Amino acid sequence: MSRITKIIALSGLILISGFSLQAQQTNRFDKKVFTDSQGHSLLYRILSPDYNLSRKYPLVIFLHGSGERGNDNTAQLKWGVMQFATDRAMSEHPAIVIAPQCPAGQTWANLRPDKNGKMEMSAQPTLPMKLVMELVKKLIKVLPVDTTRIYITGLSMGGFGTYDAIERYPNFFAAAVPVCGGGDVSKAPLFAHMPLWIFHGADDPVVPVQFDYNMAQALIKAGGHPGLTILPGVGHFSWVAAYSDQLMMNWLFDQRKK
Repeated sequence: MSRITKIIALSGLILISGFSLQAQQTNRFDKKVFTDSQGHSLLYRILSPDYNLSRKYPLVIFLHGSGERGNDNTAQLKWGVMQFATDRAMSEHPAIVIAPQCPAGQTWANLRPDKNGKMEMSAQPTLPMKLVMELVKKLIKVLPVDTTRIYITGLSMGGFGTYDAIERYPNFFAAAVPVCGGGDVSKAPLFAHMPLWIFHGADDPVVPVQFDYNMAQALIKAGGHPGLTILPGVGHFSWVAAYSDQLMMNWLFDQRKK
C-alpha cells in the first residue's frame, strides 16, 4: 500500500469514526412528545444522566435556532446541544438536558419592534414557549431535578428565546447563556440578579452584535454582572465557540439559585 493510499484510508477511518461518535451522542437523547391539557404537542429530546436515586441533577433547557424548526424531532440536535452529551460532559457535569423542537413557522420569543426600533416583549408568550415551561414544570415533578440548578441556553432564535424566558420568569432559572440573540432591554432590571454569560460574533451579519451589547449594558446599569464574550472575526456561528468553551461549561454548572 502506497503512502498516499494509507493517508486516504486513515482519513476515511477518521471521518467514519467522527460520524459514529456523533451518532452515538445523538442516540443518547431519547425522543419524547409532550402534550398539554388542550391537546397542543411539543416534540423534544431528553438526555438523562446515570441516575443515582440518592441525588438530584441540574436541568438544562436548550433552545435551537430558526433553521432547526420542524417536526422530525432530530434537527434541534444539529448545533450546540451535543456538547452536553460528550463522555467528558456527562462524566464531569451529569445533567438532565432537554432540547424541544419549535414547529415550522413559529418562534420561541414573542418580541416586536417598538416605535424607536427597539424590541418590546409582548404580554403573552408564544405557544412553543408556553409548552416548554409546562414541560419543564412537569419534569420537575417526575424526575430528580435540582430546582436550584435549572439553566437555559439557546442560539440565534433560541438566544432570543432565552431572553424571552428569563424576562418572563426571572426567578425560575439559576443561570442563562444566550448566544447571538436579543431581548427587551427595558426588562433588564427584572433579571439583573441572574448569572448570565452572553456570546456573540463581532461580525454577525444576521443578528446585530449591538443587540447583546445593549442588553449587557442595560444589565450592568441595573446592577448586574453579566459575562459578555464578543468573538472577533466571527459571524453568525458564534455558538460553535460558545458551547465548546469548557470554561463556560464549568461556570454554568457552578451556578445555583439562591
